[in-house]
Amino acid sequence: MSGTVRIKICGVRSLADALSAAEAGADLIGLNFVPASSRCLDLRTAEEISEGLADLPVERVALFQDASWDEIDTVLRRVDFDRIQFHGDETEDDIELVDLPAIKAIRGADHEAAELYPGAILLLDHPHGKGGKGEAWDWSEAEDLIAHGLDVIVAGGLTPDNVEQALADVGDISPWGVDVATGVEGPDGHKDQSLMKAFVEAVRRYGEKDAEYESETDS
Repeated sequence: MSGTVRIKICGVRSLADALSAAEAGADLIGLNFVPASSRCLDLRTAEEISEGLADLPVERVALFQDASWDEIDTVLRRVDFDRIQFHGDETEDDIELVDLPAIKAIRGADHEAAELYPGAILLLDHPHGKGGKGEAWDWSEAEDLIAHGLDVIVAGGLTPDNVEQALADVGDISPWGVDVATGVEGPDGHKDQSLMKAFVEAVRRYGEKDAEYESETDS
């Protein structure tokens, strides 16, 4: 693996959670607007979180699933974001309606699905269902998409204990990033500071080990 893997912590429920994620070292922080999700935010809370993160070195990501344009527009007119993530059956045309860099979740390492979204970063979640449930899968299946030059975020069941193995499983080329939600939450559903810190440290530790290996092999 080479390069720096970006860390996305998704589904923060409060400004305190978001600030804790930023302090732990997250590169991207996801705010959920999926009504069926327990992590779904109201506009007032989302606005507070976005404003609280505005001056920090993190990207704010809005997460939608099969939302109408009116629903998306209502959020984006009130809350500032740096990226938008689509986590449903949206088409390329749906994605292009939004003038923000896009992340598109697909089920597993589906090559046909990946080809439908040439302008988006691909988030690879569990092959069955629409993800977001913290279920692990065979992350090594992402290797081929990454090897073909696609920007990929590995997701689904990641935790501080298994993220290093997941990164090893995807092969010699680093994914664009990794995404975690359930794996860094406490029993109350809020983000756990110690788990987030451990997750970030695990990702960075793997990167340092690989950098050392590359240095040794190049010398």
